[in-house]
Amino acid sequence: MDRPADSIPLTDALNEAPLSIFHLRAMFTSGMGFFTDAYDLFIIGVALTLVKAEWHLSTSEATLASSVALLGAVVGAFVFGRLADLLGRKAIYGLEAAVMAIAAIASAFAPNIAWLIAARFLLGIGIGGDYPVSATIMSEYANRRDRGRLVSMVFSTQAAGLIVGPVVGLTLLAAGVQADLAWRLMLGLGAVPALAVIYLRRTLPESPRYRARVRGDATGAAASLAAYTGGQIQGVAVTEPRIHERLRDFLSNPRNLLLLLGTAGSWFLLDYAFYGNTISTTLILSSVAPHAALIQSVAWSLVIFALAAAPGYVLAIATIDRIGHRRLQWIGFLGMAAAFATIGLVPNLTHVVLPFLVIYGISYFFTEFGPNVTTFVLPSEVFPVTSRTTGHGIASGIAKIGAFVGVYAFPHLASALGLHVTLLFTAGVAVAGALLTLVLPEPAGLTIEEASREDLVISRISRPETVTA
Repeated sequence: MDRPADSIPLTDALNEAPLSIFHLRAMFTSGMGFFTDAYDLFIIGVALTLVKAEWHLSTSEATLASSVALLGAVVGAFVFGRLADLLGRKAIYGLEAAVMAIAAIASAFAPNIAWLIAARFLLGIGIGGDYPVSATIMSEYANRRDRGRLVSMVFSTQAAGLIVGPVVGLTLLAAGVQADLAWRLMLGLGAVPALAVIYLRRTLPESPRYRARVRGDATGAAASLAAYTGGQIQGVAVTEPRIHERLRDFLSNPRNLLLLLGTAGSWFLLDYAFYGNTISTTLILSSVAPHAALIQSVAWSLVIFALAAAPGYVLAIATIDRIGHRRLQWIGFLGMAAAFATIGLVPNLTHVVLPFLVIYGISYFFTEFGPNVTTFVLPSEVFPVTSRTTGHGIASGIAKIGAFVGVYAFPHLASALGLHVTLLFTAGVAVAGALLTLVLPEPAGLTIEEASREDLVISRISRPETVTA
């Protein structure tokens, strides 16, 4: 069938579409999951302070309760990431949010530490599954020019979760809510945004790129794109080759293995530093100011997140497509390393509250203005459509192993070596992350097909079908 003169291929239409309301709708739908992820993962640091006192937990029990969700996230990222390539993005989109809601409610009703640990593991499975699917959905709907910004906006909702968590904790503590009820409310409220977003996710159409190139459903892809954009993208001729790639093909491709080294390796190192510090923030601040009350430590955490982390997210969103996705990651890792090295090398800095908070805040700024955003963005761009959520799931799953190691090891290292030595080691981790970043390509300014080099995928190409929507 000949293509009409005024029609263009589906991928070209998506890549060159101007930024519009349908992009923002997809971003909000994806981003609400990450608000929930951040709230659920980091509120445990505040809640466990109360749980530990009530249940008289050992250090090992408390540390496992604070980190077990990250082990669940490893499972969720691997499993949901692969299923989204096999069954489709829409087939499981919303399922992971339901898992998060159920687990948050179960956490709130925990009668003992074993129950709480099990519920937190289930919560992690939902959180891990959200990473590859949300990133890929947004990346596949995005245009070429704004892709980095749009995927960054999805992830930056984590900043809201980081801020809302301490606000909720601070409010409950300041209101004098009984400790047993306070921590249950902190954990249970994580179900609210997860439940709210399930309907939006179930109504989001299947990714047109996936539907056309993997499923071979040219007619459905063109129709769903026209419907979802409210007619803003019309006259699209779907002339996409159908691509098939087995997991064995993906894992035996040297380029994919190098990409996994760069994406998973740098993300592992970032999450070791980020989660180790963030979930242990209350511990860190109590070490710097041992006589400060819990409510004061929570307030300091809120100040750090609001004045350092949030601006980092905002600046990353504004500049990522101009600076470059890989370059921004490299800059952020080096900024983190400099801040951590300063704390580790300057004598007595870990015992003077204000200077410590300033330098520690700078480390958070560069974490967000850099790898905490870009490690999420890059895997959604560099892998082909047939294995995009698989690649992202492997990268984010390995990253959460790093997060688990960081959360579990940080308190023990700080206790054995001191805070300054522990943060000096973290500076070395950040330098290693900067070096691993250099093995990745720069996808900024390229279409997602160019960035992932889909034409070189070992594939089975069927006869193209042409449909005008």
